[in-house]
Amino acid sequence: MPSSTEKKTALVTGAAGTLGLTVTKALLGKGHRVVMADIDQARLDELAAGLGPDAFPIAFNLGDAADVARAWKTIEDKFGGVDILVNNAGILTNNKVESTSPEEWQRVMNINVNGVFYLTQLAVPGMKRKRWGRIVNTSSLAAKSGGITAGTAYSTSKGAIISFTFSLAAELAAFGITANGIAPAYVRTPMVTAQLNDQQRADVIAKIPVGRFCEPEEFAHVVLFLVDELAGFITGEIIDQNGGLHFD
Repeated sequence: MPSSTEKKTALVTGAAGTLGLTVTKALLGKGHRVVMADIDQARLDELAAGLGPDAFPIAFNLGDAADVARAWKTIEDKFGGVDILVNNAGILTNNKVESTSPEEWQRVMNINVNGVFYLTQLAVPGMKRKRWGRIVNTSSLAAKSGGITAGTAYSTSKGAIISFTFSLAAELAAFGITANGIAPAYVRTPMVTAQLNDQQRADVIAKIPVGRFCEPEEFAHVVLFLVDELAGFITGEIIDQNGGLHFD
């Protein structure tokens, strides 16, 4: 297995967003190189320019299997695969079942579930060869609560991520690969705050026992814990990060 001091290669999806960028910075701070994946190459290039030589930006459509495969070839040619995969990208919708169109359902599932599968399937063989790997999947409290403000498609997609994580953990443990998830609620990002009006934000905060939204750096801290060498005996876990909104 790689030594604890060896520089590892991480791939973070949704790296142009608040959470993905915060995770990217945290991994770089630990001495890893980070492949920053998102949909907008110009935006990724702009962000990576300020992060140093260990940040590698690459744009692709996560919901398009062929485009994911194209990007993966570039990553594999340059780095020989990845040691750490953070499946963070996702889209949020708030429509409940009767107002969810078939197009919305497909769009959410394609990015939030299919894209995670496409990328993980490509990353696993290299991890198996090294007999070491870390996979961290972003789920949501919505998967466990049915969605307080989140919609049906989003909540269902994040439930699928939990099941996918369990399946990966059982399949890959013998190869030194861990698969875990994080189920955050109301992280202070535009995806959450921009989709809630002032009254909704106040109502949500009133329900959270700690009395505030989660900070992106707190989410990144959990990612760092799960990908650490000393977290190798933890797999198949979904870590709740919801300020006391839900216990299980």
